[in-house]
Amino acid sequence: MTLRSKLCLALSAALMATAANATPAPDALTPLLNAISERIAIADQVALSKWDSHKPVEDRQREREVIAAAVAQAPVYKLTAETVETFFAAQIEANKFVQYVHLSDWAMEGKTPDMPRADLVNQIRPQLDRLQKRLLQQLADFSPYRTDPQCPQWIARATHHNKQHPIRRLALIRATAELCITPPKA
Repeated sequence: MTLRSKLCLALSAALMATAANATPAPDALTPLLNAISERIAIADQVALSKWDSHKPVEDRQREREVIAAAVAQAPVYKLTAETVETFFAAQIEANKFVQYVHLSDWAMEGKTPDMPRADLVNQIRPQLDRLQKRLLQQLADFSPYRTDPQCPQWIARATHHNKQHPIRRLALIRATAELCITPPKA
């Protein structure tokens, strides 16, 4: 047996041992990921609105308002302001990522998809505001698991096995990038 074959077998054995020792993700992860994915999906409509209005994707004032409103609700869900601020900043960045991709694709094609438009202020933002409460609750439900050593693996498995469009999957990876907390090494 060659050295390369031995290394491959050793690596395979190590991976199988790691997978065998992996604990299943907690039930609280799926609803959180579903709500995050729902928020990411709304980016399609936001991008259409931005295209039609010629407004930039970046809206720092609105971002500050969204994060401030979420942080104000943090105590209700027994979450820290820092946790909520970091979480919603990641959601906003993931949403903007999808918008930038769509706008770039549409610029390349010279047109947007022929689909109904939702009003940003009267339809999309209220939908995002309603979803915010659900995200806060589901973040609170998942919070006890954020420091679990398996947390990064749970998130990686969930995002990498996700069957969404590749752009939405990448946005999901961005939106969940800071869900797990690695305790400092002693």
